Amino acid sequence: MDIFWLVILGLTMGMVFGIALEKSRVMEPGVLINQFLFRDFTMLKMFLAATATGLVSLSALTAFGIAELHPKGFVVGNIIIGGTILGIGIAIAGACPGTVFAQIGRGYKDAWFTITGGLLGAAFYGYNKSVIDGALDLGNLGKITYADFVPSVPFWMLGLGTSALLVVFMFALESYRPWTSDRKDASGGLGHSPAE
Repeated sequence: MDIFWLVILGLTMGMVFGIALEKSRVMEPGVLINQFLFRDFTMLKMFLAATATGLVSLSALTAFGIAELHPKGFVVGNIIIGGTILGIGIAIAGACPGTVFAQIGRGYKDAWFTITGGLLGAAFYGYNKSVIDGALDLGNLGKITYADFVPSVPFWMLGLGTSALLVVFMFALESYRPWTSDRKDASGGLGHSPAE
């Protein structure tokens, strides 16, 4: 596939992602903040569905030899430090790198501050890369996946099994906390309108 079609594919996937974020309302600041407060599980349900779908697709692609797994290294520092910083930023801003552009498209003025903060954070990292990387590279366990712990089972079987477990968990979560109650609670919760 040449670069032109890769760009078209990337733009198409981005548009589908943006539409899904907007239609599911996962991009709303109140939904993101309330997820961290365990008041709204819309975001978790959507990401569980996306992960399960991705696992089914990846399982099929690897089973038929169309794609190969190329895992990144499992680095504890990246996960704990980077994940904590990202989580704090999402909880404070009510946005993440994936949702902020959808928020701008929807008219949320606060999203511009999130973009500015992200750019400043990237610049800070760029100027302090050697020091920060020293902390982030702590506990590098190499390129491992959970498939490495059960080498006798092919990845596609593990992927489909994990996908099924995620779907079961998602349905259990929906039974416990239906999306209609999340919508009802969000109307009086932390959200704010794009005009604010």
